[in-house]
Amino acid sequence: MTTMTSGAVEAPPVRLYRVSEAMELLSLSRSVIYELIRSGRLRSVQEGRSRRIPGSAIAEYIALLESEAG
Repeated sequence: MTTMTSGAVEAPPVRLYRVSEAMELLSLSRSVIYELIRSGRLRSVQEGRSRRIPGSAIAEYIALLESEAG
């Protein structure tokens, strides 16, 4: 749902992140991100040749780290 404010339309929140964007969000290297994807610790989706990481998967990974920390 978009909200009108002064004639401007808000952009919807980002739902799918590029690997490079996930790298920045999580402060991890490209190889670590791909290893997390391969191991199943970080969910991702593929559209054609493009790999994307859902925002919900990033939140789940952070929650997993927090639960493992105690």
